[in-house]
Amino acid sequence: MALVLHGFRFSVYVRIARIVLAEKGLAYEHAEIDPFLPDVPTEYLDLHPFGRVPALVDGDFVLYETGAITRYIDEAFEGPGLQPTEPRHRARMAQVISIIDSYGYTSMVRQVAGERVFARFRGRTPDEALIRAGVERSLRVLDALEAIAPDDSPIAGGECWSLADYHLAPMMAYFTAAPEGEEAVACYTRLSAWWEVIRGRKSFKDTDPGPPEMPSITA
Repeated sequence: MALVLHGFRFSVYVRIARIVLAEKGLAYEHAEIDPFLPDVPTEYLDLHPFGRVPALVDGDFVLYETGAITRYIDEAFEGPGLQPTEPRHRARMAQVISIIDSYGYTSMVRQVAGERVFARFRGRTPDEALIRAGVERSLRVLDALEAIAPDDSPIAGGECWSLADYHLAPMMAYFTAAPEGEEAVACYTRLSAWWEVIRGRKSFKDTDPGPPEMPSITA
């Protein structure tokens, strides 16, 4: 039975899973679900009781939470390994993912990109104060990532481009779609070098959701 990825096209977390699937060379079906609808279908809530995205179905096995999904994809299927083997690099991978989820997503995606990039698609004026606050909070995240990132290397170091790179890349894409985000990232030498490489990978290009055409904020 084919893998089925349930998710919202414009969600950074769905794109993370799609990039990892592409890096592993796996075929899958995509089932579109908008978690911002007033009534999320009951059938989807049976897969994900919190109504968020994504959810992965592999036969009779259902999995939600992006970090769990990407690790399962890497460990359960053939293809290039997407997690470093050296303990310090593997720990760094987990750290980067935690940083971006805990401290980066809200400021970089919801506040900066959500207001500057997506507000007009919701028919309203961007909240400039929220953008300024988001940029300020994002700078702490960029500072932390710059301190971690090696030169000319995957962000967690080690021998492979890892789940950390593919977790960060979709968030960086939305953040730098805002002029304020693009300007901020340009001030960080190692992050800028990393961004130039990761945005050129085929998996990243092939999972571009295209321009937003929806009335709701990103997931």
